[in-house]
Amino acid sequence: MRIGILGATGYSGIVLYSLLRQHPQVTQIKLYGHQENNESASLFNERVPAFKTENYPIEPFSADQVMQETDCLFCATPAGVTSQLIEPFIKKNFPVIDLSGDFRLKDPTSYEKWYHRPAANQEQLAHAEYGLAEFHHSISGHYIANPGCYATATLLGLAPLMLERLIDLQSIIVDAKSGVSGSGKKLRVSSHFTFINENISVYKLNAHQHIPEIMQQLKLWDPTVKPIQFSTTLIPVTRGLMATIYVKLRSGITSHQVAAAYQKRYQDSPFVRWRDQQLPDLKMVVGSNFCDIGYGYNPDANVLTVVSVIDNLVKGAAGQAVQNFNLMWGFPEETGLPQLPIFP
Repeated sequence: MRIGILGATGYSGIVLYSLLRQHPQVTQIKLYGHQENNESASLFNERVPAFKTENYPIEPFSADQVMQETDCLFCATPAGVTSQLIEPFIKKNFPVIDLSGDFRLKDPTSYEKWYHRPAANQEQLAHAEYGLAEFHHSISGHYIANPGCYATATLLGLAPLMLERLIDLQSIIVDAKSGVSGSGKKLRVSSHFTFINENISVYKLNAHQHIPEIMQQLKLWDPTVKPIQFSTTLIPVTRGLMATIYVKLRSGITSHQVAAAYQKRYQDSPFVRWRDQQLPDLKMVVGSNFCDIGYGYNPDANVLTVVSVIDNLVKGAAGQAVQNFNLMWGFPEETGLPQLPIFP
């Protein structure tokens, strides 16, 4: 298949290119730039020196050209780009997998509130399917909105509890921590070595843009769910994300029922590894498309703690996008995706 990537020089785009470059069903990759990052008219290996042999041009973006030259387009762009460029693809039902947040939220007013920029119009948003891969195997359309990294770890951690009605829906607290690559390549004070080294900092408290997509999906699983408490913390690692989820069990629910719920939901999921009472850490998943989940229960406080870990650039971005690509085109779900994490 011929693949196009819009925005291949950001962190997610680089990982996406690496995965697709080794995908057995991909015969050609075309790279396209967008004005916001001034990517046009250069070579990929000039923008990403680590990929010295990949001397492919980054061509100016033209919707007609992309649709002539490729069979599927991946968009690894910052927020606000695809909503301005993608309308011709939607009109022609051209396959698109969008790693940005522009089409995750069904309500344009919610997008504008959380992303602080104009939203795509309602008609365009209606064509997008939210691609939480483990719960979206039946892809019926042509536009996949790939979930955010925090949303992926949190939703996979909560799903069995929600779907089996095991928890008090007013008790959900999520403490999520991510490495520096999660904020992208754009230089910020918080990404300076002198700031992040030997430091840890809470950011976007109750204001992270992944909160509304988490709530949107939770409401689909149970419309009676209440707003969750959600915090995000920057930690001094390059890659990896840990969502620590605290909930209270409903009266009469046991930890054995909790374990059974996770086993039931994920026993056939190739990229979710249920670790029971072994609490996972980042090293178990970095470099892979796995989400590892474990739990602990405090009977005195009736608090269940669920730990969900992913690589924010793989399962939280590019890896899940390739997983969705496989589902869209009917390839085996694991095709082209690493089967082992990077260790040590």
